[in-house]
Amino acid sequence: MKHFIVEVIYKQPFENFGDAVAQHRAYLDKGYACGMILFSGPLVPRLGSIFVARAESAQELADFFEHDPYRTRGLADFRFVQFDPTRYIPQLADWFEES
Repeated sequence: MKHFIVEVIYKQPFENFGDAVAQHRAYLDKGYACGMILFSGPLVPRLGSIFVARAESAQELADFFEHDPYRTRGLADFRFVQFDPTRYIPQLADWFEES
């Protein structure tokens, strides 16, 4: 499994996102349920958001986020940065060591 930071870059002010926010959060539930997303949250100031995620490849992750309402509505761009986790707290061992 490969590990990634996903940077979501908003293309317009967050105040304009309307009902896309609830749809985006519901879509992310799929990523959490399958173990793809470990955590996520908005940037401060709210110009985007960050995820820590894992997938077999960057393409698999990109394919997942291609269907995110923020992407399909043209509200945000996504950037995927792969990293190799070498240190983490013991409570996260299962998530990072699972193959």
